[in-house]
Amino acid sequence: MSDRIKVQDYTFKNKLPIQIRMTDIDTFNHVNNGVLSAYFDLGRLHYLKEITGKSNLQTLDLVLVHTEYDFFASVRFYSKVMVETKVVELGNKSLKMVQQIVDEQDEQKCYCTCYSVLSGYDNQHDCSQIIDNQIKNKIRIFEGL
Repeated sequence: MSDRIKVQDYTFKNKLPIQIRMTDIDTFNHVNNGVLSAYFDLGRLHYLKEITGKSNLQTLDLVLVHTEYDFFASVRFYSKVMVETKVVELGNKSLKMVQQIVDEQDEQKCYCTCYSVLSGYDNQHDCSQIIDNQIKNKIRIFEGL
């Protein structure tokens, strides 16, 4: 991404508290960066469930095609964190999403940010497709796009 998105410029309506587990901690006594990417996955899934009302996400026909992360501070075992998620752009076949992992008590304390692109996907033909208009309309309404 050539123009770095400033996550702090956004208001996030979708928030998911994360339970940190012992297995998330690495030898440096903080949550491993790979685990943080799994937290972002949980946030994406939570967002899509909330927006669409669908519990079976396989029917959404979306696939993750790009991610970028910026790490700012270490998440420790006793940290209380949440993932905040927002769609910032809707296209015909793709959407752009920003996320951040922040402290539950102080949302100004950001540990990590994520920028991702999801694409409409036709599983049967293994190719991209237009994102369903009902999903796009629900996102537009929720995000005010």
